[in-house]
Amino acid sequence: MAVDALDTRILQLLLQQPRTSVREYARILGIARGTLQARLDRLERDGVITGTGPALAPAALGHPVLAFVHIEVTQGHLDEVGDALAAVPEIVEAFSVTGGGDLMTRVVARDNAHLEDVIQTLISLPGVVRTRTDVALRERVPYRLLPLVESIGRTAAN
Repeated sequence: MAVDALDTRILQLLLQQPRTSVREYARILGIARGTLQARLDRLERDGVITGTGPALAPAALGHPVLAFVHIEVTQGHLDEVGDALAAVPEIVEAFSVTGGGDLMTRVVARDNAHLEDVIQTLISLPGVVRTRTDVALRERVPYRLLPLVESIGRTAAN
């Protein structure tokens, strides 16, 4: 789905001021509230906007350790292992990947001992052959989409 210049302005505003009302967004953008609402509805329907909930910090929730665990899976068991990963609360994301493993997970833990326990849980899942863990030391670029949206907006404006 292509986004136009107005869509990118809307997305930029949502990212910059996420707690503002639709009425205020419309005022800032200089468009009718109904126009804005229709655009927001379409962006949600098309999967561009995927949520409106708060972003939470696992570290502030008592889980400051972040690791990326690569999981090698027995051939033909990717779906079963993927389903089993959903039952592990410390896994905050999981992706099928190419390269040195079949799955890559983002795991949070209270401390290194807790991380080891989580890894042992993963290793014991049926279909898991082996894991490889990379512990994150420091976040260098936080998750962000504003620069991407701004780049798309510049392209859409041309």
